Amino acid sequence: METISGKIGQLYGGLTKFVMKCLFRVISVGPVPEHIAFIMDGNRRYAKKQNERTIAGHKAGYSSLISMLGYCYELGVKYVTVYAFSIDNFKRSPEEVECLMDLMLEKMKGFLEHESIVHQYGIRVYFIGNLKLLNEPVRVAAEKVMKATAKNNKANLLVCVAYTSCDEIVHAIQESCQSKIYDIQTRNGSSDKKMNGFVVHGGLEEHEHKPKNHEAKPCNGLIEESEVCEKQMNLPTLKLVDIEKHMYMAVAPDPDIVIRSSGETRLSNFLLWQTANCPLYSPTALWPELGLWHLVWAVLNFQRSYQYLEKNKKKI
Repeated sequence: METISGKIGQLYGGLTKFVMKCLFRVISVGPVPEHIAFIMDGNRRYAKKQNERTIAGHKAGYSSLISMLGYCYELGVKYVTVYAFSIDNFKRSPEEVECLMDLMLEKMKGFLEHESIVHQYGIRVYFIGNLKLLNEPVRVAAEKVMKATAKNNKANLLVCVAYTSCDEIVHAIQESCQSKIYDIQTRNGSSDKKMNGFVVHGGLEEHEHKPKNHEAKPCNGLIEESEVCEKQMNLPTLKLVDIEKHMYMAVAPDPDIVIRSSGETRLSNFLLWQTANCPLYSPTALWPELGLWHLVWAVLNFQRSYQYLEKNKKKI
């Protein structure tokens, strides 16, 4: 009896895969999104709905993620980004945060196993965010996964942990400024940082010595020292491209679609910089309930709007 049941299960599984491949072949006649981003919302509500503990909802959410990754890569999507853990999530109860970190650590180690989806599809994994906020075991595990998958080149998975878009933008601006300061120091052969009439020595600011009768004049709408104004005119300009290359997400193109489960239409501080011309699809299903047909519908909507979206991108 068990043998017959097993054979029926195998037959059903094989038939499902065949139908999925046929469906994807039809869909891929049109433009296939290169990059899909997911906001995995609703794990806790799903657990409550099932009368389970919160961690059970997160485990169900991970299973849904693995299924969704398989669908995306079978369709031909090259980049998948998932919003796994926001910096704001650290404000949750210590017990839930600890459980999430333990679950994350367990799944990171699972990525290194030969049978994992990472090896099945040749996925390179990136952990995106302010990783120093993670506890040491999780941070070390993340670094091991990134190093172990660095040579994979068939697909990419970007896992946003300890991430918010605001933190990413601040980080990028800080890094860009540091890079420009280094360029100025290299060009001038000096280790001092001159900015706005101040000399910075070892991180401490000291105002430059000024003659008693120094002249001040307006510069860029501000009253500044004439000498400083003249110097500022020759300083390198911080450009958009400088900031973008220091973004955490610089390793991937901007998303073509953002999918947020549970019917919410907020981005919740996720990829605000990268999604200016990106459609948001928000099915009412909770994340563990999200399935193949939700993805198919999102891709079909993307294809229907493709010409309009491309036209808008060219205007920028």
